[in-house]
Amino acid sequence: MLSTLESLFKLARERKNTPIKGSYTNKLLSDKSFGKEKVLEEINELIEAVDNNSNKIHEAADVFYHLIMYLEANDINIEEVMTELEKRKK
Repeated sequence: MLSTLESLFKLARERKNTPIKGSYTNKLLSDKSFGKEKVLEEINELIEAVDNNSNKIHEAADVFYHLIMYLEANDINIEEVMTELEKRKK
């Protein structure tokens, strides 16, 4: 399970460092406004899916993917986020 998330973070970093022309991932990484728009859109779609009890898994996966790309595009290091979450344990 965690290897899937690790693979997405690895992909984000690789594509950021070595862009592939025409890649949707690279568009998310290079166009911060587009990335922000997509994160907001995907979160709203997840909320709607939960409310309607339909397509929740698909929409949750979209949120994870777009959020990971958004974090990387904005130089938000996942390791630092994990450290912060670890500090919050009670």
